[in-house]
Amino acid sequence: MTGQGFGAVRPLPGDGLVAYLGGLLLVCDAAEAAADELLRALRETADAGGDGRALARRAAQVLAANMTGDPANCAVAGPVGGGVAVLVSGSASAMVTTASGETRLAGSDSLTWADRLINGPVQRVALRLPGGGEPHPAVQFDGGVVHGGGLVGDFGDVPERAPAQSRPLTSEMPNTALHFEPELVVPPPVQRAPYPLSGNDQPATPSGPQPSSGPLFNPQPPSGPQPQPVLEQPPFLSAVPDLPPPAEQPSGFPTYDEPAPALSGNGTMPEQYEQPASPYDQPRDAYDQPREQFDQPREHFEPPREHFEPPREHFEQPRELFEQPPPPPPPAQEEHGDRQLVYGVDCKNDHFNDPRVPYCAVCGIALVQRTLVPYKGPRPPLGVLILDDGTALPLESDYLLGRDPERAPEVAGGTARPAKVTSPDGSVSRRHLRVALDGWDVNLVDLGSVNGTQIQPPGDPNFYDIPPNEPVTIVPGTTVRVGVSRTMRFEAHRG
Repeated sequence: MTGQGFGAVRPLPGDGLVAYLGGLLLVCDAAEAAADELLRALRETADAGGDGRALARRAAQVLAANMTGDPANCAVAGPVGGGVAVLVSGSASAMVTTASGETRLAGSDSLTWADRLINGPVQRVALRLPGGGEPHPAVQFDGGVVHGGGLVGDFGDVPERAPAQSRPLTSEMPNTALHFEPELVVPPPVQRAPYPLSGNDQPATPSGPQPSSGPLFNPQPPSGPQPQPVLEQPPFLSAVPDLPPPAEQPSGFPTYDEPAPALSGNGTMPEQYEQPASPYDQPRDAYDQPREQFDQPREHFEPPREHFEPPREHFEQPRELFEQPPPPPPPAQEEHGDRQLVYGVDCKNDHFNDPRVPYCAVCGIALVQRTLVPYKGPRPPLGVLILDDGTALPLESDYLLGRDPERAPEVAGGTARPAKVTSPDGSVSRRHLRVALDGWDVNLVDLGSVNGTQIQPPGDPNFYDIPPNEPVTIVPGTTVRVGVSRTMRFEAHRG
């Protein structure tokens, strides 16, 4: 989809009327009495810059005003944000292709017309009348009103743009080259070895520009032998006195200069190097004592067993002290029909309440949270939805609101009750809104209706759109607008 609508639109061969104006599509039977009014609604919406939602509303008004006979055969479509709004009536049909699959709408599936707001990204939209052929790939519809059996809008086939202007020639480009004066250019430094070379090589010279002449810049090496520098002794060393010669070793003390003593003839050390006998070198018999001295009778170390064992009767208690009777079985839960079991608390007058509220919803008495014990019980009615025509919907289960709710899958599956809501302007979709109860909360889920659902919180003068297919929790006192003209109010039970 482009910013103006579809990328490429191709008409289908047929006998009906097809129109493409301002990014909006329309197909209808040429013999219909409402054909001129539908074309007028398309032109006025396109001139006002409206989107697909505005076109669907105008088409629904035209169809509602011409409901005297059979439904008109027509279909409209147009972009809404990143998605597309579609309305079909009679024998017309629509096929919307997205990344997640295909969605088909047929006017014959509804008593009046079918409408849907489909989120993007959308790849293709096809509107067809009975007998419409297939589009030719070489035919493209740029806009207007022509004969045909339908329209196919491909969002990916965007018309090619004109080629961008080529770059100017080099001769036409401005002169942006850099220019330097020769005398201001400094030559790069010459890389030299960091040490003098040996042999016949020339000594190293410093890098960079050097003066060319002058005695200060071309020194000559001195000729002849040069005197060697004399290292003088530091003054702090001259103050150190001379150390005396080492003293002689006392007599009899072995030195490293003396040879090792020679062994005697039998291989032993001389007497002056033998160690005296140790007092611990005693014969083994001096330590071996007779075993009988340490072997004592066993009774000498073990006291009688009766000293540690109390009588057995001390541990044996009656069996009845340890055996407790089995707990009584839980009481059988009462049957509560189809009411859901939720956690709640009782007020002083035994009214079951939401544990989050500070006052009882029935008698208004204060709930002291520190003295309440939550338990699971049947949920009471959460209030009532009062429509603008006086119809009351007690909030005991989920509801599905719309122009034709009996054939909705939620009602057929038994998960919601039908609530038929119609409007003279045709702004209520066939399957428009679901009222879902979750615990103690009342949620609204818009089912992708074309005209949407708005809520007005209590004390706020403004209405706010709710996002499609996302639950939004409402509080008592909230006013809900279904479509364009139908409203209802959420009231809680309070005495």
